[in-house]
Amino acid sequence: MPELPEAEVAARQLRERVVGALVRDCWVGRGDIVREGLSSLEWFRHATITGVERRGKSVIIAFLRAGQTRFLAAELGMTGLLLFRKTPARYPQHTHFILHLEGGLEPEIRYWNPRRFGRLSLLDQAGLDQYTSRRFGPDPLLMSLKEFVQLLSSTRGRLKSLLMHQQAIAGIGNIYANEILFRARLHPDQPSNQVGEKAVMRLHEIMGDVLREAITMGGSSVRDYFAPDGTEGQYKRRHLVYAKSGEPCSNDCGALIKRSIGERSSFYCPRCQRIRRLRVG
Repeated sequence: MPELPEAEVAARQLRERVVGALVRDCWVGRGDIVREGLSSLEWFRHATITGVERRGKSVIIAFLRAGQTRFLAAELGMTGLLLFRKTPARYPQHTHFILHLEGGLEPEIRYWNPRRFGRLSLLDQAGLDQYTSRRFGPDPLLMSLKEFVQLLSSTRGRLKSLLMHQQAIAGIGNIYANEILFRARLHPDQPSNQVGEKAVMRLHEIMGDVLREAITMGGSSVRDYFAPDGTEGQYKRRHLVYAKSGEPCSNDCGALIKRSIGERSSFYCPRCQRIRRLRVG
């Protein structure tokens, strides 16, 4: 569930409350939750947290010790959360990693992930560079219109699949892809290289608007998602199409929202979001 807005909210809360804290100890509940770098765990004890940022759907925490910087990359996956100690979690046995802190506003950062699609990585700078280069394309909040036009024009596949392709655009998942395309009035199966110039400009603008608004509202609390401090995201109240199959289209066009079943369900209005082909000549 956590996508770019939820990861951004988590990164911002962590940045506000744990930067400057000293790592007193690290607890690992199960070794396989650390994808790489487990042997370097001892280095992180007594290191200081110096920064937190988001890349794609991952949260990157930077640490400094003896003049060297290393990183903890937390993949949120489908069910992963970063939580403060006071935040209750359902099924606490799924807390697989804890950083015990001192000197900050929070005594702990917990990594909770029941389905374990996400993992943690303990990395040096070279490892972080490799981690990000192989996983993430441009950030949609920083991607220029020119870059976006070039990406769509060079891709023949489905538009929704492209928006969710993390190596093409980093951070958008199923919820926000559906919401973005509905607002842009583009069908999820529209060929990416068959989107007209004005529609591409509209899509680029709406992509940024939806993600920024979702961040401002704390993300979308769907299923088990909540922020590190336990607050629920309120953007689900602004969902116009996601999980609304059979409901009337909010554009008052008279059609009902449909759901197509694939690798990830697509929700769309068959009247407002029709597949269109560019005319040649």
